Amino acid sequence: MQSALIIPLVIYLILVYLLAAYANRILSKSGNFLEEYFIGSRQMGGFVLAMTLVATYTSASSFVGGPGVAYKMGLGWVLLAMIQLPAAWLSLSVLGKKYAIIARRINAVTINDILRARYNNQWVVICGSLALVIFFIAAMVAQFVGGARLFEGMTGLSYNTGLIIFASTVVLYTTIGGFRAVALTDAVQGVVMIIGTTALLFGVIKAGGGIPNLVASLHAVDPALITPAGPNGFLSKPFILSFWVLVCFGVIGIPHTAVRCFGYKDSRAMHRAIIIGTFVLGFLMLGMHLCGAFGRVIVPGLTVGDKIMPALTLKVLPPVFAGIFLAGPLAAIMSTIDSQLILASATIVKDLYINYIKKESSDPAKDRNPLLKRLSFYTTAILGLIVFGASFNPPDLIVWLNLFAFGGLQAAFLWPLVLGLYWKRANASGALAAMVVGVGSYFYFATCIKRVAGMHVIVPVLAITLAVFVLVSLLTPKPDEATLDLFWGTGEE
Repeated sequence: MQSALIIPLVIYLILVYLLAAYANRILSKSGNFLEEYFIGSRQMGGFVLAMTLVATYTSASSFVGGPGVAYKMGLGWVLLAMIQLPAAWLSLSVLGKKYAIIARRINAVTINDILRARYNNQWVVICGSLALVIFFIAAMVAQFVGGARLFEGMTGLSYNTGLIIFASTVVLYTTIGGFRAVALTDAVQGVVMIIGTTALLFGVIKAGGGIPNLVASLHAVDPALITPAGPNGFLSKPFILSFWVLVCFGVIGIPHTAVRCFGYKDSRAMHRAIIIGTFVLGFLMLGMHLCGAFGRVIVPGLTVGDKIMPALTLKVLPPVFAGIFLAGPLAAIMSTIDSQLILASATIVKDLYINYIKKESSDPAKDRNPLLKRLSFYTTAILGLIVFGASFNPPDLIVWLNLFAFGGLQAAFLWPLVLGLYWKRANASGALAAMVVGVGSYFYFATCIKRVAGMHVIVPVLAITLAVFVLVSLLTPKPDEATLDLFWGTGEE
């Protein structure tokens, strides 16, 4: 049984390494190192764009943490998870075309390149860079913990051994292959996630005697498990509505999702990605969270919700299919970490080192200096090692750590990105004030207030941040004409 579990996983990991080697070969021939390493030379087609967007968005929270909460909260958490359905459509439709146009016009490689061009203020870039790295480290810790727990629960390896295997794989292929390796592996990982979700959902329904019987059994355990509010009324209407902001609308302000809009080939690819991405994301969210909720019937008595997916997989699937499923959530987790890791590395190298330390006067994207390449590789690897070290003392439910990082990124980036694209009066003073107030108030609300009128704290934080942004922008000088022409000029046709 052990070998039947591990063989599909080994095959999958070998494929990931081969894709990384292929991407590294292209990288070594590129005349535009930073553009190739950090955004894959803007060559993604519709299917790859959809899969990398979905695979980046789905994570340990979707495949481990979310089902773990559904195990405790029941079908109400499944309803909450489906709020994420429009996320791919929303990201690409709001940001997609305009980002692609501006990114090509200014040769943008990172989100902070857009902010730098729009606001022409070093402190906006520095604050954005610091917020991105800090919250990405928190988010990546959640992913590393999720990957290690899957290894622990399904192979019998210790948590630390699973963490070492998982972390070394992700850090290595991301470091040597860059964005192209990330995008290619995301495409493969998206397919693996679909297969794994389908197999597990079918196995759970069969083991439970059909959906009606599973729902009846949940009702017998606790009638609240089949209500929208969940046990003890935890999922109140204000909390559910606030989650629409946190995991759907607010996704526009997540940098590793937004940067996907830099790298697609043309409008046709974007439109195709919206359709494919919405369908795939909806199926994965529904399938995984239903498995977690129904798992309360099939594997009762778990005290740590995050362990439900490996336990459920071993219970309802034959060993070979269990091994295939293990690759599914690992794929989701890897695809989120690699995106966050490559963007955090790009932020340090491109936004901070080149702009404010090296102060490159020529086009840095065409800099073939071996020092710059080594710095990019080393930065990616060191960031991965930092997160690896922070993952040895995991929390019980990683979904809350992941959602904390989500909220922090939105507090820092949502309004500077969206208003920067669609409001001509937005200026550097407003953006900087919004970032500082947003991150500061988010830390305060998240640690001291917890909920406001039953809502997640991201709602009042974003309301405060929006008011600060608008007020400060209106009270300070307008952006210069050159900036307005760059973003709204005749080059936008």
